[in-house]
Amino acid sequence: MIHAARTIIRRSGISVLPLAFALSTAMPVYAEPAAAADLETVRAHAEQGSILDEILLAGDYFTGTGVAQDPKMAAYWYEKAAGHGSPEAQNQIGYFYQAGIGVPKDSKRAAHWYQLAAAAGFAKAKVNLAVAYLRGIGVQQNDELAVRLFNQAFQQGNGTAATYLGLLYYFGLAVKQDRSAAERWFESGLKLHDPLAAYDLGSMYSVNTDHPHDLSKAASLLRQAADGGYVPAMHSLGLLLVNHPELKQATPQESRILLDTAANAGSWKSSIVLGILARDGRGTPVDIKTAYYHFRVALLQGGAEAEKLIKKDTETLAAKLSPEESQTAISSANTWFEHHSLPLIFVYKEGVSPRDFPMVGIALAPDGSAGQLLPLSGS
Repeated sequence: MIHAARTIIRRSGISVLPLAFALSTAMPVYAEPAAAADLETVRAHAEQGSILDEILLAGDYFTGTGVAQDPKMAAYWYEKAAGHGSPEAQNQIGYFYQAGIGVPKDSKRAAHWYQLAAAAGFAKAKVNLAVAYLRGIGVQQNDELAVRLFNQAFQQGNGTAATYLGLLYYFGLAVKQDRSAAERWFESGLKLHDPLAAYDLGSMYSVNTDHPHDLSKAASLLRQAADGGYVPAMHSLGLLLVNHPELKQATPQESRILLDTAANAGSWKSSIVLGILARDGRGTPVDIKTAYYHFRVALLQGGAEAEKLIKKDTETLAAKLSPEESQTAISSANTWFEHHSLPLIFVYKEGVSPRDFPMVGIALAPDGSAGQLLPLSGS
């Protein structure tokens, strides 16, 4: 098992080019503070039917900005704005129904809101509706319509739509498999600043066996994706920099910061890497207690998958600690996990979260894929 755990240091444990179509729940990460007086003004205007203020108030409840975080109230005000004709709010409440945020899960109702927003020309809703048609979620599966909607969203400047098309061509889903076409679509997504496109291209240049490798280029691409808040890119870049110290780091502690951020967002593989680094003294003094803590967190985050890799290593570390030290680490890991049990796909850089439509960190589905329902780029 020690060999298996160390394999994570040598090779990326994140699935290459994860097809991000499974749906799951989501939570925001950071939000900007709002003045109480401003909040009361927004509330008063929202109650008078102002769509803009309905949206702002919904965002405040969603992120807990100036009020206690309340997904139900967020859903209430987004649905108000959606009913008043806002395509952006229609897309947002559609996602809430898709993921069950503040409302019961209802894939048909989600699709209904996506359809309204897409009919109004909202590109993000076209991406979400395309995902629904591709998976047959709330609508009858229709690959041809899904591809058409992705293309329409891309023509409107949505980079995530290009990335989805690249994934379809890469895996041969809904279209004839064409890896060259896939790469061209990823390049198109990259030009539109989509972090998933940067991640997929970075994976091609670093770990894909059927593509020439260029680790410097891979690091640059993964850094773009990580800067966009994409957690798998943080893990992959952190791991790449650990494995290849010859690569230039943006800061002296970049690899550690990336792995810490990814682990805090729920990446059990990053927690394992942090444990191994502490255990073996790689870039840090040997610290058995810290290593054991990271492994315990990884077991909570990764369940059976993590246990297959590090169960014996964890037991070995525990044997080197006193019962008190072991119990302290277990308690600390359990306490941490109680407040970080949702694995996030996206995280904000602190202070950049918009109040109106805050991007959410989207949880990993049980199969390891992700539900990318609120793309970052495009309009």
